[in-house]
Amino acid sequence: MLLVEIKMRRIGGFTLIEVLVSLAIFALAALLLAAAYVNTLAAYATVARRNEHAQDWKLVCVGLLAEPDRQVIEKGGELIMPDNRRARWSAQIAPTAVADLFQVTLRCDVTGAALVAPWSQEMSFMLLRPTWSEGDAREKLRAASREKLAKRAAP
Repeated sequence: MLLVEIKMRRIGGFTLIEVLVSLAIFALAALLLAAAYVNTLAAYATVARRNEHAQDWKLVCVGLLAEPDRQVIEKGGELIMPDNRRARWSAQIAPTAVADLFQVTLRCDVTGAALVAPWSQEMSFMLLRPTWSEGDAREKLRAASREKLAKRAAP
């Protein structure tokens, strides 16, 4: 009868080792979930910064494209943006072998108290601007293009 009572007591609950193992498994699962949550928050913050950088970059590009005077663009400038951010930009303009076509290298440095860290970006692109061309150079390039077309057309 004593043996039956001991067996009944064991059936009624968990041993200390079983409880500790289950607690360790639960703690490990909670740790993994917390790490995944922190990584998700960091990814959201990174995407938000990227979107902010893209908006700032577009604003600087629009300002550059809206300026018709080449000397103003070559001089560079500063743009004050929302949240008291400042974008200092500079541009290098180089003529190409095609009339009225220029290669522009734009560099922008954005700083401000609202930013986590200042950032910089540089981009080169081709821009068709007849107002930037000098008359003599334009005519020489056009004449050279006409000669090339005439040679291609001739049998």
